Amino acid sequence: MSFRLTEGQRHDIVPAPELVRETKPRCLLADKAYSTVAFRAELAELGCVPVIPSSSSWINPPAYDHHLYKSRSEIECTINLLKQARRFATRYEKTLRNYASVVALGCVLLWLRI
Repeated sequence: MSFRLTEGQRHDIVPAPELVRETKPRCLLADKAYSTVAFRAELAELGCVPVIPSSSSWINPPAYDHHLYKSRSEIECTINLLKQARRFATRYEKTLRNYASVVALGCVLLWLRI
């Protein structure tokens, strides 16, 4: 498991290929924002199954596992639990290193809670 912190105005797809190469997942659950031809090609190259619904602009949208995509709600709920911590949500930490530490600690605390 890995994460990257980016600027608020940067799209999440920018660091995504690097994270996928680093973690080498077998399956990737993502939202419509990650449904690009280039990103799907990179996933196929790595042998990763994309579980990504396509945006409405696709003429022939690729198929995806609807049942598995429902598992993405667990990820959304986890992020919501992290955002309940005020220090995480408002980003009080000034440096990237300190904020990354807050994110990592928050994830560890959630993991230990389970």
